[in-house]
Amino acid sequence: MDEDQKDRSTVVHIGSVLSGVLGTCRTQADADLTRIWEIWNDAVGKTVSANAQPWAFKGTLLLVHVSSSAWLYQLRFMKQTMLTQVNAALGRDMIADIKFKIGSV
Repeated sequence: MDEDQKDRSTVVHIGSVLSGVLGTCRTQADADLTRIWEIWNDAVGKTVSANAQPWAFKGTLLLVHVSSSAWLYQLRFMKQTMLTQVNAALGRDMIADIKFKIGSV
C-alpha cells in the first residue's frame, strides 16, 4: 500500500476537519463561528449540553436542537445566560440570538 492510500484509510473525527473545510466556503466571521462545536459543552455545561447541541447558524443567529419540549421551554429562560457564556468562550460577541428547536441531539 502506498503512502497516499494509507492516509485515506485513517479514520478522523469530523470535528477535527470541520473548521478547515468550512473556512474555505465561508467568510472569516462565519469560519470563526465553527468553533461553536468545539466550545459548546464547556460553555453551557454538562447537563445542558446533554440535552441541547448547536445545529446551524446564519449570521449571528445560532440554531440549537434540544431533546424535548421541556428542555426547549427551560432553555428559553436560560437564553441570555447561554449567550453570555458562549460569547465569552468564543472570545468576543459573535452570537446575537439563539433559536431553540426540538431535534436530534
